[in-house]
Amino acid sequence: MTTGGGTAKADRVSATRAQILTAAERLFAEHGVVAVSNRQIGEAAKQGNTAAVGYHFGGKADLVRAIMRKHTERIERLRLRMLAETDSTTGLRDWVGCLVRPTAEHLAASGNPTWFARFSAQVMADPVLREIMIEEALTSAALQQILIGLNDCLPELAVDVRAERWDMARQLMVHMYAERERALAEGTRTPRSSWADAATGLTDAIAGIWLAPVTAPS
Repeated sequence: MTTGGGTAKADRVSATRAQILTAAERLFAEHGVVAVSNRQIGEAAKQGNTAAVGYHFGGKADLVRAIMRKHTERIERLRLRMLAETDSTTGLRDWVGCLVRPTAEHLAASGNPTWFARFSAQVMADPVLREIMIEEALTSAALQQILIGLNDCLPELAVDVRAERWDMARQLMVHMYAERERALAEGTRTPRSSWADAATGLTDAIAGIWLAPVTAPS
């Protein structure tokens, strides 16, 4: 049986972990993962114990994974909702929308400023931590179904061309949202007035990449 004291302690631990995650996400987004120490995270989270970050999360890779999971759980629910609206008539552009819109909707609902898009861009630039991000993303059952639906709609392309265009699409998905998030945080102009409109522009661009003609190498 849980006592009142036990519940209070669990609440404090939960609050401490949340503060650490928020501080780490912001610092990683603004300065890069490698440049930020656990001590800096602890200070930003207002933790007097310099070992608090390590105590609650272990190494930096574990902290990155915890930040990812904090967001991907919410994004997964949005993916599932969009997936439920698909059917046999869903085309290429709609599948691309299923891929890019959940993150935009999540960021819009999170208020301003947010740091997740910039955090994701920083993690993707790290050769070791990048694998964690990809691994976490691929645990999503909804994402797997979206990728299958999208792949089934793609035009016939050579293996190398298809791989190249997936790289292009991935870069756009990560960095366009990061640039918009940065501009919103700094109060500078953005090309689109809302996250929903930004997702529309990104959907158009990625669909265009897949449908673009292929020029034979010289």
